[in-house]
Amino acid sequence: QVHLVESGGGLVQPGGSLRLSCAASGKINDIYAMGWYRQVPGKQRELVAVQVNDGSTNYADGMKDRFTISRDNAKNTVYLQMNSLKPQDTAVYYCNADGLFGRSWGQGTQVTVSS
Repeated sequence: QVHLVESGGGLVQPGGSLRLSCAASGKINDIYAMGWYRQVPGKQRELVAVQVNDGSTNYADGMKDRFTISRDNAKNTVYLQMNSLKPQDTAVYYCNADGLFGRSWGQGTQVTVSS
């Protein structure tokens, strides 16, 4: 199993930036992909971005121009840099890891974009 802890959420004004972090512990060597999802009340959780161990990335439509996913393998941490934030980006952001253990989720971190 893998344990994930997100940080970096908060309140930001429209047009601002945030960087989310997700630290992984446990069966790190069994991870083959890590990513970020987000969810607003009443809607399904949706993909934001994912990065596979070979470094390749996949972004949801409309995310790549403002969001960047990256990993620091030495720190077992995945990041999500979010720029030019919009009110519609307001959501709980979840980190996930896929691997031999299946799928693990973090507890989520709230991002609120508002003036």
